[in-house]
Amino acid sequence: MISFSNVSLIYPQSTKTILEDLSCEIQEGEMVLVMGETGSGKSSLLRLINGLVPHHTGGILAGDISVDGISTRSVKPGSLAHLVGIVGQNPINGFVTDIVEEELAFSMEALNIPHDVMRKRIEEVLDLLSLSALRGRSIATLSGGEQQRVAIASALVMHPKVLVLDEPTSALDPIAAEEVLSVLHRLVHDLSVTVIIAEHRLERVIQFVDRIIYIEGNGETSIGVADEILRRSELVPPIVKLARALNLSEMGTSVREVRRLTESIREQNFPVAAPEVRNLSSAIEVAAVSYSYNQKIALKEISTTIHHGEIVAIMGRNGAGKSTLLHSIVGLHSPESGTILVNGVDPHSLKGSARRAAIGYVPQEPSDLLFAQSVGEECALADQLGCLHAGSTASLLSRLVPNISAHAHPHDISEGQRLALVLSIVLSGNPDILILDEPTRGLDYQAKNLFALTLKEYASQFNRPVLLATHDVELVAELADRVIFLAEGEIVADGSTLDVLLSSPAFAPQVAKIMSPKPWLTVSDVMRALGDNA
Repeated sequence: MISFSNVSLIYPQSTKTILEDLSCEIQEGEMVLVMGETGSGKSSLLRLINGLVPHHTGGILAGDISVDGISTRSVKPGSLAHLVGIVGQNPINGFVTDIVEEELAFSMEALNIPHDVMRKRIEEVLDLLSLSALRGRSIATLSGGEQQRVAIASALVMHPKVLVLDEPTSALDPIAAEEVLSVLHRLVHDLSVTVIIAEHRLERVIQFVDRIIYIEGNGETSIGVADEILRRSELVPPIVKLARALNLSEMGTSVREVRRLTESIREQNFPVAAPEVRNLSSAIEVAAVSYSYNQKIALKEISTTIHHGEIVAIMGRNGAGKSTLLHSIVGLHSPESGTILVNGVDPHSLKGSARRAAIGYVPQEPSDLLFAQSVGEECALADQLGCLHAGSTASLLSRLVPNISAHAHPHDISEGQRLALVLSIVLSGNPDILILDEPTRGLDYQAKNLFALTLKEYASQFNRPVLLATHDVELVAELADRVIFLAEGEIVADGSTLDVLLSSPAFAPQVAKIMSPKPWLTVSDVMRALGDNA
């Protein structure tokens, strides 16, 4: 179905080759995962499949890519629209209309598909991705995860032979991600659709894929089945890290497989550690806050307190009200009822430099905070605004994600690199509180570990609170002291990370599922318990 023949790719002014002499065949009805470090070139490989690279992005391309016998060199991307469906890393950039149902119909209208066929396909995909309730909604009012599902639906209605997805589950809660991946799995097995996915959250997709293309960051690529690639890769999900740490005889790629291999460990008795008790002063006070969009209730009588030095994760399904709560605390809008105080001040009253010093905020779309013409300029401006030594922000950025060119335009780097840039800019200002909305989209495991370490240092050294909304349960297990779980705009759970995650089968991390009923969330928890027991 897809053939890469001696393909090499390099961008102008780039210091490294993205791909070097790649040759491979992707068969019809195959699901292939593209993995690699942040900024290694995964998105570029995906865009080669429908000709966006180099027709729209530029770059020097050698070799040939053919899809269903058609060379991408000989046709423009529009000529492959009936054959290749593509879902980008940032769905909002790809929408053309304002209403969900109109967006689903747009591409079919462009190809003059009969009205009755269009109607049938729209109804099918609305049911397939649980979007029926959103069909008349404005896309701008949807949560990031809901927009992601609409983007996937817009590609599926075309009934493509090839479906290319760039981080399709990054903005989805675990349940929605499982549903989307199950749909893709059915398309592969029932309709022989060829699916190529680039994804950092390997724990979600690894059990579904047939093969992996591993981009190693220096132009080299490795291709093979999951076991073969993961045995030597540094980028591995928690399930593989656990197998390595325990020296298991096999390396499973599903919870069921590794659970079977660790039965003898779970049968042992381990002492239960007493929870740590800390006396913390309040930093953010939320009292009976309600908010709605066009008569749709987003928050309903929310009350909670975030303390100094505490890292708190806000979790819940897509559309539960997580981003709205963060927007209220940041002061982007005033609540319709109730009060919010940040260190005793109404955040909505803060302006300019006072706001920057009081609240560091990284939105779901980090590009909104970038306006300079290069990465170096952005870092220099952050140093200037924060009265920092020259190079302070750039140093923090290179620690999170190394090897980003200072001359690159912020909108030309990958989504993960862009997020790391915004994080560095916000963190370099050393704000009194830090608020992050989906802060790990596009980050590989190594970058996420460094990110978590940076947040822990910020919270402990400066005794300042961190509040993050995320669907990344593995990050929450490693990082958060406490979890607040939202549903339909209300708090349904608020407690320690251990208690909240263990009580939720859907939101439990991989290690917790494998080691249940033992109270362990991470590989570190398991090894610590085994060490103490020894």
